[in-house]
Amino acid sequence: MRYIIEAVAAAAKSSLGRLLALAVGAESTKHGRRQPYGAERLSFPSRDIAGAFFEGEGHRNYEASQASVTSKGCLSPSCNNQGVHVESRVLRGSTLGVSSSRQDHIPAADRVVNKTVAHLCAALRDFPPTFENIVLILLFTSPTFVAYPSSALLSSNETPRSGNIPVASLIEIWTCIQYGHPLHRLYFGAVRLASVQAQCHSFTIHSYADIAVGVTPGKRKASDEHVRPEKRFMMVSEAEKVIMSISPIILPIASTLYRSSTHYHIANQDSSQDNNMDIDGSAVDIGQLKNGDIDDSLYSRQLYVLGHEAMRRMGASHILIAGLRGLGVEIAKNIALAGVKSLTLFDPEPAAITDLSSQFFLHPDDVGKPRAAVTAPRVAELNAYTPVSVHPSRSLTDNLEDLRQYQVIVLTGAPLKDQLMISEFAHTHGIFLVVADVYGLFGSIFTDFGERFSIADPTGENPVSGIVAAIDSEGLVSALDESRHGLEDGDYVTFSELQGMTALNDSAPRKIAVKGPYTFSIGDVSGLGAYERGGLYTQVKMPKVVDFEPLSKQLKKPSILVSDFAKFDRPQQLHLGFQALHAFKDKHSHWPRPHNDQDATSVLQITRDMAGQGDDKVDIDEKLIRELSYQAQGDLSPMAAFFGGLAAQEVLKSVSGKFHPIMQWLYFDSLESLPTSVKRSEDLCRPKGSRYDGQIAVFGADFQEKLSNVNQFLVGAGAIGCEMLKNWALIGLATGSKGNISVADMDQIEKSNLNRQFLFRPKDVGKLKADCAAAAVQTMNPELEGKITTLRDRVGPETEHIFNETFWEGLDGVTNALDNVDARQYVDRRCVFFRKPLVDSGTLGTKGNSQVVLPRLTESYSSSQDPPEQSFPQCTLRSFPNKIEHTIAWAKEKFHQYFVGPPETVNLYVAQSNYIEQTLKQSGNEIPTLESIRDFLVTEKPSNFDDCIIWARQQFEKEYNNAIRQLLYNFPKDSTTASGAPFWSGPKRAPDPLKFDANNTTHLGFVVATANLHAFNYGMAGGSDEVSEAHYKEVMENMIIPEFSPNPTVKIQADENEPDPNAQNGKSSFDDNDELEKLLSSLPPRKSLMGFKLEPVEFEKDDDTNHHIDFITAASNLRAQNYAIAEADRHKTKFIAGKIIPAIATTTALVTGLVVLELYKIIDGKDDIEQYKNGFVNLALPFFGFSEPIASPKGKYLGKEGEVTIDKLWDRFEIEDITLREFLDHFSGKGLEVMMLSSGVSLLYASFYPPNKLKDRMGLKLSQLVETISKKPIPDHQKNVIFEMTVEDQTEEDVEVPYVMLKLHK
Repeated sequence: MRYIIEAVAAAAKSSLGRLLALAVGAESTKHGRRQPYGAERLSFPSRDIAGAFFEGEGHRNYEASQASVTSKGCLSPSCNNQGVHVESRVLRGSTLGVSSSRQDHIPAADRVVNKTVAHLCAALRDFPPTFENIVLILLFTSPTFVAYPSSALLSSNETPRSGNIPVASLIEIWTCIQYGHPLHRLYFGAVRLASVQAQCHSFTIHSYADIAVGVTPGKRKASDEHVRPEKRFMMVSEAEKVIMSISPIILPIASTLYRSSTHYHIANQDSSQDNNMDIDGSAVDIGQLKNGDIDDSLYSRQLYVLGHEAMRRMGASHILIAGLRGLGVEIAKNIALAGVKSLTLFDPEPAAITDLSSQFFLHPDDVGKPRAAVTAPRVAELNAYTPVSVHPSRSLTDNLEDLRQYQVIVLTGAPLKDQLMISEFAHTHGIFLVVADVYGLFGSIFTDFGERFSIADPTGENPVSGIVAAIDSEGLVSALDESRHGLEDGDYVTFSELQGMTALNDSAPRKIAVKGPYTFSIGDVSGLGAYERGGLYTQVKMPKVVDFEPLSKQLKKPSILVSDFAKFDRPQQLHLGFQALHAFKDKHSHWPRPHNDQDATSVLQITRDMAGQGDDKVDIDEKLIRELSYQAQGDLSPMAAFFGGLAAQEVLKSVSGKFHPIMQWLYFDSLESLPTSVKRSEDLCRPKGSRYDGQIAVFGADFQEKLSNVNQFLVGAGAIGCEMLKNWALIGLATGSKGNISVADMDQIEKSNLNRQFLFRPKDVGKLKADCAAAAVQTMNPELEGKITTLRDRVGPETEHIFNETFWEGLDGVTNALDNVDARQYVDRRCVFFRKPLVDSGTLGTKGNSQVVLPRLTESYSSSQDPPEQSFPQCTLRSFPNKIEHTIAWAKEKFHQYFVGPPETVNLYVAQSNYIEQTLKQSGNEIPTLESIRDFLVTEKPSNFDDCIIWARQQFEKEYNNAIRQLLYNFPKDSTTASGAPFWSGPKRAPDPLKFDANNTTHLGFVVATANLHAFNYGMAGGSDEVSEAHYKEVMENMIIPEFSPNPTVKIQADENEPDPNAQNGKSSFDDNDELEKLLSSLPPRKSLMGFKLEPVEFEKDDDTNHHIDFITAASNLRAQNYAIAEADRHKTKFIAGKIIPAIATTTALVTGLVVLELYKIIDGKDDIEQYKNGFVNLALPFFGFSEPIASPKGKYLGKEGEVTIDKLWDRFEIEDITLREFLDHFSGKGLEVMMLSSGVSLLYASFYPPNKLKDRMGLKLSQLVETISKKPIPDHQKNVIFEMTVEDQTEEDVEVPYVMLKLHK
């Protein structure tokens, strides 16, 4: 127990200790009255440790005696008849046995903590120190728990098993914790308790997997049928679903105590038992829910980056992060969000005011407290599935054996001698090591994952596949229809469905050599026969094994990944320079002072001495090394963000085997970010006792003042927006008297956002992102209070009266944090119009980019276009799918055809009196539309939910049997093309009809989802939550399915190059009056439908209870069964159908770091395009690319004074509100003859207009001219009007010139 006491003692001297003092009670309750605990004395195992609580108080003598504990392995207070808590039989005792005379001299908070320690010591002597038991002990010493009847949960007749606290108590309490309930507001009555006991009396919890809640409160999932019966009760009413105030305190403390108790037990185990010790304790599968599943609602976007298998491996890993300044806390934040089994923090050093330059979880009142102790509970808030604790030691190197419990060790800010010692130990014992450091605008990372490290998926890209067109006798494979195969040399492929060379089907993967974009070789194919036709190739991801060397070897002969090829010579110099900094610190006991020439000279000499050693001589750039020395005490948030994202991703790579790690060094600098508009000197860079001292050390005090008076606009407060605001708060952006930050985001917070948008907490779900993000960073840096304006409107054409000229003209710059291309392009156009600098960024899984847009210097975001979205020919989707993407696209179309289009059409028919004559006649698709209205209002209108089941079953028959039989009637399996080739070959796969089987889960799943969505259209109660599987089957068994007969008149398009035989070709169905009249007469009169309205389904991919993805998954997989295509699980289907953008916190953090490094340059006012960098990264490979922005396009025209150069993007002509005649004369004076002038869609002037038409226009002012011709007034908020003109220059040739802006002075 000594380790537990040490842990709590350390906590007592921190804010964590004070939180614990507030959370843990000093009294019990008996019959509703507050009473002191009993008089029994509790023994302290160590007087010396106990004395630490009163160090400096002079109290070192304590009395101690044994506590009376009535039961072994079970906490069970009794209950009186009223069901309220009575005297606890376990947690009774005095305040550590300290005499009353001495207690008067002990601070109240210390006395409470002392009592807590005593209770824990006494209890944990008798109960196994499992995580659950520790949580329960902390909970039962909390006044918010023991003072209320909820303590009656513990029933004396419950039988403990395996030495655990009674399971019902644990489950109830953990239910509260999982859903965030304040325990002091819960009242579990006798009925509820009886239900718990009845279902759980024989069940014992041994791990998180047993107690984690796997269902949504108040809702049931189909998967619940497979959950153990004793778990089903864990559904909490909405009335109870409120935020729990105590769990953020209890859980981090319990994590720390649990790990401490584990240390203690391991240390006292016999060596023969040590290897069998469950070091992981009860935290097995902390990131998983029932049956090894992962919380998809939280991790959904990350799952599409990493995959389930990688996340399961992460969920079994223990990570230690040492050093908790800015870089360390960035790594901890990213790993906590990603989800690991446990995260342990180490940094016993006291926080300093300069730490606030980049450490966002420290507050000014934390100065002087141990960094780890105050940081741990705040990191723990990020992810309930990641327990966070503090490593209980003053030094990591004192007892290296303590490190064997971790799979990964991350070192930041560690002395080089400690790095070497830990590296040797880690390399020897198979522990992965990541070392990262930042010094101002310089940073480095080192990785060592040991020998024979296996990379399961080096790139993270989806395996490519394609259709085989031919395989020759030399093994040369050709892809079908000149399709690029997408493979690279050294890839492996397998084959299937080949006719001829059948031995290749499902054989071992073959290594390929690329021969061209459409061909590749698989080597020797002799003896395999001749290829005939057909077949598929599929890439197989093969593991890659690499060897790492320990730090000691890599210091001498480093393997370096180049981060910026424009600085190819720097990494080797920085490799020596970083070692020189450590040598300087070892000698002088401090880092080189900011901008101190004497210290810089010393560092330079050490670097030169190192450069002269060894076989490879390195040329040293004196200016580079001096700058490194100047910045050694610098601590910049964007650099911490860059390396924090990078290092965290390397940690995840090590434990998951997903993506290729850095081999083994990477150095990066951003010296271009140094300001040139202000001076830097030792005096200006000297610490000022400010939270910005880490930044002032690099840039100087004058630049800090410049940063504080910026007016910046952030568009979007999602993942990138949160990281951006965090960085801005830390660098002090807009904290001055003239500074302001505007944040625009209209979205609300969803649970899936919490995995990467770290400013939000579960309590924020449903609130506006902009408001919550602004509040969070104002807490982070109080100097921002009153400096952030939140705007809850979409930035777009419809809100230009809000984001008007006054708003844009007052900005100094704009930063995009959007995931929508259209929105990004709109903001980009506004920035070009108002000539505001813009920094844009985006992420896609492990890929990220940043782009700088500078007025009159660079091209804009819209200057280049992304490739268009992939689309499929309609004939492929309707009749000839050959891959799962086709069937998913088809299923999504069916979703719209079933549940969206017809209800909307019916509503229009009911609401619009002239719908048939006007709207419908213009569509050219009248007959099918009228048929759908008739079906939904008359022939197929359900009267109850059973009718919906019948309708769903009929759709199955129509789509998966009848339609396929019709297709095979038109194109039999033995049919041939006009050239005699088999029709069903190449991309065309011959289908087979399906016979409905109610016991087939996909078949039944389609009916369930379809019936529920159809019922939703009609606003019907009922559905899968109330209808049993047996009832579905019963209804369908009583149905009579008509026998299908193919229709010989049906025509099917056979090829995308052929015309669609079913197209209208401009002919209206109104020409067929007989059929039209028959359909119209079958519709109910509109008057009889007054008040009737169907409810169209609005597609929502992230609600697992709404049947949307269930329908698309079932519909797609049934289609895949028709065509013998490999099916996709729900996860993949949701990704494709929902067009989900994969995202992970590591990439987001890194990219925002790059953005802020560019923002420094913009604020400095740099006008040299070569100083700016557009960044491109792929953390999976890993790859880093930087390039200077592309210059804006330039043009020329010949004026009266000679040749004039113009910027085609940024330049424009600005004029006052003059007459049209004055306008023409003005440009004639420039040598430009105006041929045509327009504004919007209004042609205001043309040289070919007759004089009588121009006579009245020439004297009008331009504003009057616009209003006269357009017949619309200029809006009051609009302060300018844009004109486009075509002109001829002095060569009498048409030339391209900028637009004209009329300035209206309103």
